[in-house]
Amino acid sequence: MSPYIKIARIDHWFKNVFMIPGTVVAILLVGTPIGKVLVPSAIALLSTCLVASANYVINEFLDAEFDRHHPVKWSRPSAAGSVKPTFVYLEYFLFAAAGLGLASLLTREFLLFSAALLAMGMIYNVRPFRSKDRVYLDVLSESVNNPLRFLLGWSAIVSGYLPPSSILMAYWMGGAFLMAVKRYAEYRFIANPEQAGLYRRSFLHYTEQKLLLSSVFYALTSSFFLGIFLIKYRIELMLSFPLFAVLFVWYLAIGMRPHSPTKDPEKFYRERGFMAYVVFLAAAVALLLVVDIPVLNIFVERLKY
Repeated sequence: MSPYIKIARIDHWFKNVFMIPGTVVAILLVGTPIGKVLVPSAIALLSTCLVASANYVINEFLDAEFDRHHPVKWSRPSAAGSVKPTFVYLEYFLFAAAGLGLASLLTREFLLFSAALLAMGMIYNVRPFRSKDRVYLDVLSESVNNPLRFLLGWSAIVSGYLPPSSILMAYWMGGAFLMAVKRYAEYRFIANPEQAGLYRRSFLHYTEQKLLLSSVFYALTSSFFLGIFLIKYRIELMLSFPLFAVLFVWYLAIGMRPHSPTKDPEKFYRERGFMAYVVFLAAAVALLLVVDIPVLNIFVERLKY
């Protein structure tokens, strides 16, 4: 069973913490009582983890021929030939069915977004789509999972309403930034353009410069939409902008290190300084949500002549 457990990548489930902001924003904007949030949020988290594992299973199995060209991933169970197709497909079906089954216990929107997350796994990995092989589209299609996770956190407790488009765009572009930095770190780690192209087709068209410039574009776009959301719904949150800027720059700096941990997000928790800063940023945003600073209203009031 060991190879089949490994390809489910349970250690990657932590990525589903990106659902939490969706739940928090739903509580703040819709006014859902916290007492009615805990149980559906727990079900939603487990459901999303199971659907994510279904995607990981098919991802690793279909990547086997490419992973053999990677200096580390060649030892993965699928690349090493340690799994059988019949059992892989059965595992995929069981994870997908269990995840969607739990999703059906919640809102209709949650079930729809869970199915969308499963569908994005197909688009990303399965021919003839296989968007992961297409330059720039590989980053943009994979990072769609970010706003989907936000929507899953939101729709677990809210039905009939969607969150503001500005926060969804910020989430999408923020995810694209993270993915572009990951690609940059992977490309540098392989340190051989020809071998990198054999491992990932999109690397045939990338360079270090293109990946860096694209990451800056995604960061700027994410910040733009984040600014719209924060200023529109609470002017005090404007003070958090410099903190978010530091977050982007710090993450990019980590991505530029040799053997950067950004290429292996499941190990990123080892960056204790950065993780502590994320906690500090979350605390600062929480504080700005409850502390009123009337003088800031001058930035949103209409001028009088």
